[in-house]
Amino acid sequence: MISRRRFTQVLAAGAAGVAAGSLAACSPETPAAAPGPDLRAGEGRNTSLGPIKQVAAGVLSTAYAEFGPSTGQPVVLVHGWPYDGHSYADVAPLLAAQGYRVLIPFLRGYGATAFLSADTVRNGQQSAIAADVVAFMDALGIGKAVLGGFDWGARTVAIIAALWPERCKALVSVSGYIITNLQANKQPLPPAAELGWWYQYYFATERGVLGYRRNTREFNKLIWQKASPQWTFDDATYDRSAAAFDNPDHVDIVIHNYRWRLGLAQGEARYDAYEQKLATSPSIAVPTITIGSDFDGAAADGKAYRGKFTGKYEHRIFAGIGHNVPQEAPEPFTKAIVDADRL
Repeated sequence: MISRRRFTQVLAAGAAGVAAGSLAACSPETPAAAPGPDLRAGEGRNTSLGPIKQVAAGVLSTAYAEFGPSTGQPVVLVHGWPYDGHSYADVAPLLAAQGYRVLIPFLRGYGATAFLSADTVRNGQQSAIAADVVAFMDALGIGKAVLGGFDWGARTVAIIAALWPERCKALVSVSGYIITNLQANKQPLPPAAELGWWYQYYFATERGVLGYRRNTREFNKLIWQKASPQWTFDDATYDRSAAAFDNPDHVDIVIHNYRWRLGLAQGEARYDAYEQKLATSPSIAVPTITIGSDFDGAAADGKAYRGKFTGKYEHRIFAGIGHNVPQEAPEPFTKAIVDADRL
C-alpha cells in the first residue's frame, strides 16, 4: 500500500514540475544515505520530557518542554499527527548535551496547549499552525532557530522557512517538501495511492468525526502501527503520547486540518495571504537536510522535491525506519539537526 505521505509527495512533485521545469535538472550533490541496520539500535526509550511549561503566544497558551542552556543556539522541534512532543524525548537531551537550547511546543489541539479565547476558530489549516510556532518563538524572544519536524511538523517548519526565512537558521524536514497545495490536491491519484489516505476520506464524513471522537486513542494507535511497522513500541510509550489527544480541541483541529486539505472546510481570512504564497509552491533557501524513510516508499530518495531547496542541501535515507523518525532513530535525527546547523 502506498503511504499517505507518498500521496502528498506525488502532488508536490507535480506542482514543483510546473513551477521549476524539470526536477531532473537539480544540483548534482550526492545524497548521504544513513546505514539502515545501525539505526534500530538507537531506538529511543526515554520516558520523560521533564516539566511542561506554558507561555501565552498568539492565540494560544502553548505548552512546551525545554532542554539545555538558555544561552544555547535555539532548536525548535515540531511534532505531527497523531503524535506529540514525546517524539523528541530522546533527541532533546542529546542536543542539550551539545549546548543547544531545545524547545518542543505542543501544537494546537495537543496536550496542555489551549486557545486563549473560546471564540477563536478551531482551525487546523497549515499556515495557522506555522503562525502558532512563529508566535511561540516571539513569546520566548527567539529571533532565529534551527527548525526540525516530521508529518505536520515537517510541513510546519518548511512553511516557516518559506514564509519567514529570517526566523530559520537551518531546517531538517522528514519526507522533504510537503507544503500543501490545495489546487493540486483536487487532482485524483491512482486507486492504490488513494487507498493510503483512507482516514482522510473517513474524516470527511460525520460518521468519521463521531468515530474519531469516540475512539481517538484506538484510532491513533492503529496509525502508529501502520506508519511504523518495524517499530515495536510498548503500551507505555504510546500512552504517554496518547494523553495529548485528550485535549478538548484535538478532534476539531484534526478534522478541520484534513477537511481543509480537501477543500471541504474553509480557512480563516487572516491567513489568506500566507496561503496564497504557499499556493505558488515557494522554494526554500535556508540550509536544509531532508530525510526519507521507509514510510516514504518510492519517494524516499528525495528526487521529487530536490528542486524546491535552493540553498545548501543534503538528503539522507533512513532505511528500516517508519514515520516517527525522531523517536525511532533519535541519534541519526539528532545528527541531522547538528549537521544542518553547520551547513
